[in-house]
Amino acid sequence: MLSGLMNFLRACFRPRGDRHVHTGLDAGGRQDGLLWYKDTGQHFNGDFSMAVVQANNLLEDQSQIESGCLSLHDSGPYGTFVGVYDGHGGPETSRYINAHLFQHLKRFTLEHQSMSVEVIRKAFQATEEGFMSLVTNHWPMNPQIAAVGSCCLVGIICNGTLYIANLGDSRAVLGRLVKSTGEVLSIQLSAEHNASIESVRQELHSLHPNDSQIVVLKHNVWRVKGLIQISRSIGDVYLKKAEFNREPLYAKFRLREPLRRPILSSEPSISAQQLLPHDQFIIFASDGLWEHLSNQEAVDIVQNHPRSGIARRLVKTALQEAAKKREMRYSDLKRIARGIRRHFHDDITVIVVFLDSNHVSRSSSTRSPNLSVKGGGVNLPPNTLAPCATPTEASTT
Repeated sequence: MLSGLMNFLRACFRPRGDRHVHTGLDAGGRQDGLLWYKDTGQHFNGDFSMAVVQANNLLEDQSQIESGCLSLHDSGPYGTFVGVYDGHGGPETSRYINAHLFQHLKRFTLEHQSMSVEVIRKAFQATEEGFMSLVTNHWPMNPQIAAVGSCCLVGIICNGTLYIANLGDSRAVLGRLVKSTGEVLSIQLSAEHNASIESVRQELHSLHPNDSQIVVLKHNVWRVKGLIQISRSIGDVYLKKAEFNREPLYAKFRLREPLRRPILSSEPSISAQQLLPHDQFIIFASDGLWEHLSNQEAVDIVQNHPRSGIARRLVKTALQEAAKKREMRYSDLKRIARGIRRHFHDDITVIVVFLDSNHVSRSSSTRSPNLSVKGGGVNLPPNTLAPCATPTEASTT
């Protein structure tokens, strides 16, 4: 089966694939094989470190850190924006979010003259609507784009307040110092929407009381309609609008019964909290990291090692765990090519944002230079739709 998959990949991605862009959009990032990293940088509220390792033939994880003005007007507010977008079924949705979500956020911040939960909610909604329009336009030429989607994890630090918004199963974890013991404890900040979580299954059953198959245990994994693990996302319009759940969409994605109401939601879980002086750092990562490391293990690594290169260290630790689970050496895992690598681990994105208390307390009206860093990988040129996946190739989170 593996050799058949390799033959298909070679047929679809001939030499042209080697001409893909191999760098992130930030000149400070570096590429080492399938690993892209920016070991250290400065954002409005402190230092940061960032790393991405690719497993899929086309990188489905996208990510960004934006620091400085969070509005379309340079009057502010100022702060830091972090985004991790874990795509599935292809890279189109995560790329779209990476290009549009922050711009929508700046537009609504200007309209409201401040950062708020409502501003973030509107930015998510505008991004979902924009991608749905793209699917509508491309449906006649590429109907499989209806089955492409993405998780969406966002963190915003503004005026001493931390906002966390999430769709899907990426995760944000805070490292908080306990002064009495000197320990740094992990605190999960993001609510996840994965059918493996009992409360998510209960929510789906309450929303769809007449559908006994709304969640199905398939190959020992809970999936919504037996198709996808997450219950909320950007994209995946085949599970949101009936006009996209029909031929010529591949049969594996089509429901047996008519789609009468959206099955997946694009409504993010959003929280807001004041940062405290003993809040040390936040780890933002796609689920590829959390498959191999617990929240506390990740926090311990960050706490016990130098800041520079810490995101790369987290990625490397996850890869070492992935190799150990397959009873192979890490050095051998690193030699496996993209595409085939997906059989051993997922794309992994990690952004570690340090919270320097003297910077976190800065007023959001304090001006600072704008910084924009986007995670890299082996990518198609911007604005290019990826080749559509076949039923055997496509994977869902």
